[in-house]
Amino acid sequence: MHYDFLIIGCGIVGLSTGYTIMKKYPKAKLLLLEKESEWAAHQTGRNSGVIHSGIYYKPGSLKAKFAKEGGEKLIHFCQEYGIHYDICGKIIVATEDRELIELDKLYNRGLENGLKIEKLNKNQMQNIEPSVNGVAAIKVPMAGIVDYKKVSEAFAHYMLNRGGELKTETAVEEIHENDNEIIVGTNRGTFYTKHLINCAGLFSDRIAKLAGIDPKMKIIPFRGEYYKLKESKSHLVKNLIYPVPDPKFPFLGVHLTRMTNGEIHAGPNAVLALKREGYKKTDFDLNDIYDVLSYPAFWKIAKQNMKYGLAEMYRSFNKNKFLESLRKLVPDIEKDDLVEADSGVRAQALSIDGKLIDDFMIIKSKRSIHVCNAPSPAATASIAIGEEIVSNIDHLDLVAI
Repeated sequence: MHYDFLIIGCGIVGLSTGYTIMKKYPKAKLLLLEKESEWAAHQTGRNSGVIHSGIYYKPGSLKAKFAKEGGEKLIHFCQEYGIHYDICGKIIVATEDRELIELDKLYNRGLENGLKIEKLNKNQMQNIEPSVNGVAAIKVPMAGIVDYKKVSEAFAHYMLNRGGELKTETAVEEIHENDNEIIVGTNRGTFYTKHLINCAGLFSDRIAKLAGIDPKMKIIPFRGEYYKLKESKSHLVKNLIYPVPDPKFPFLGVHLTRMTNGEIHAGPNAVLALKREGYKKTDFDLNDIYDVLSYPAFWKIAKQNMKYGLAEMYRSFNKNKFLESLRKLVPDIEKDDLVEADSGVRAQALSIDGKLIDDFMIIKSKRSIHVCNAPSPAATASIAIGEEIVSNIDHLDLVAI
């Protein structure tokens, strides 16, 4: 069958891109392919649910721009389609005096990114989160929470109701391009499209290579391990409590998050996953781990961050160590208060020169666009990312509205 657009991957970025296409080109023939039996099954469905503000990201970066713009568009979308969300705000806490310099840098970065944020002293901080420990904090009032799986469902239903096609259990096996179209071979037949959009998340680099694109990076999977607080202790956390992040690493550190269902999740710990979709410590895929260990850039970054990586691995197997990290923020949490929760896997792009790619990475060729790095805050920014992708599609013989 022939299509105007074919999107690989039905996570929130693929679905938001399809939603944007159908809004702009309502007569377009659109197909989305998903290898799982449902959409939003991986990074999106295992998301912490935070609506990010953009405070952490380098001014002028796509992450900073799209988090702020995308968050505003996401809230408007939720209002339009009746999806529950809560702009509850969060605090970023310095638990020790030595963190105050980084807290100030983060505050100034937030101002550069156009955010209306506020510095808090200890009393002001504890008026917001009475159980928190710290010497100072930043209040980020525009942060919030939402169920991204419900947002994804709304994107999907919008497309389906307007003639878009979503095929699950359809894995892409080969991609070929000629002068007129792209041919996509799958386990359920062959499809032809004028434009291909790769939103394959953890497999985006492999899909790019199938399409003849060298992304000059590789996806390294990091498992994020979470606990949740027992319901009897959920009062210890009102909304969102984050530590001051270490600027040397791409992760925000262990934090406490209220979910839309009222549960309090604690985490994540971040360890190398031995499978691209490895949600359990025992999950292992020989091809996936060979892909990591045979990549010279991995050993370069591993050597640079050996101490940090070993500490994360130790915390992964030692609940007391995980508890120690949480109690820096909320001292009243006890070991028995923590119950294991679902893990997620972050698709982190690592460049061929051994650098973790910090920004979103979108690669364009003649007939295809490849989203090769879209970790957090991609869910928050999903509508803005979708609009950016669609704006990069040229030479259409379709009429936009």
